[in-house]
Amino acid sequence: MQMPDMPVNVPVDDPNADTEWNDILRKHGVIPEKPPSPTPMIQEAIEEARRLAHENRLEGKDLDELAELEDEEDEDFLESYRKKRFAELATIQSASVFNQVYHLQKPDYSKDVTEASQQAFVLVLLTSSQGINGESRIATEIWRELAQKFGDVKFCQMRADLCIEGYPDKNTPTVLIYKDGDIKRQLVTLRELKGVRTTAADMEKVLFDVGAVRMGDPRLKREKNEEGESGSRNIRQTQPRVDDDDSDWD
Repeated sequence: MQMPDMPVNVPVDDPNADTEWNDILRKHGVIPEKPPSPTPMIQEAIEEARRLAHENRLEGKDLDELAELEDEEDEDFLESYRKKRFAELATIQSASVFNQVYHLQKPDYSKDVTEASQQAFVLVLLTSSQGINGESRIATEIWRELAQKFGDVKFCQMRADLCIEGYPDKNTPTVLIYKDGDIKRQLVTLRELKGVRTTAADMEKVLFDVGAVRMGDPRLKREKNEEGESGSRNIRQTQPRVDDDDSDWD
């Protein structure tokens, strides 16, 4: 049976409604086809996210944590992650060429800092010139600890007044983080962290934020949770911040 010609202007209350009349209108091109439901696509995305989360469930776990999972995980799967961690440790070891605090001289600043940052992250600590600044003493101790721990990062130190004539002692310690010839971040005193309560773990968070260390790095400090079990530090990836260029550091 042939359908009669459809009128040009047909009133439609809801073109997406599942009605017999709308089916007739769609068949004759009066209204567009009903768009597909997003539900299947959303469900598919959720399932894919779950799959990836399951496959990557061991990311970020160190060798000790992997050992604790021997009764819960497939041995071959665990072994693949062990090999991955050993490879990461070997890479870190081969890149650990600094492992000390370098005391800078102003004539060598460009070579030892700006040029060196083309190959590795370089952190410069400008300390108090009077030797009575509590935050400078704390930062100096942190520098020694981190320099031995993160040998692929170059830690440098210099008295602020020897680097910049007249640099205010109240602005010390100042931390300058270089990479690829530029300052990627600077901290003027430790007030952005925890002041005199700043720890090496707080500075590790800064290293992570600028990309000097990565998530899952086995050298990152670990904390004890309420049950007394070791857990990863609560480190979130943030966009590295670039401060305004200062010609004094070129």
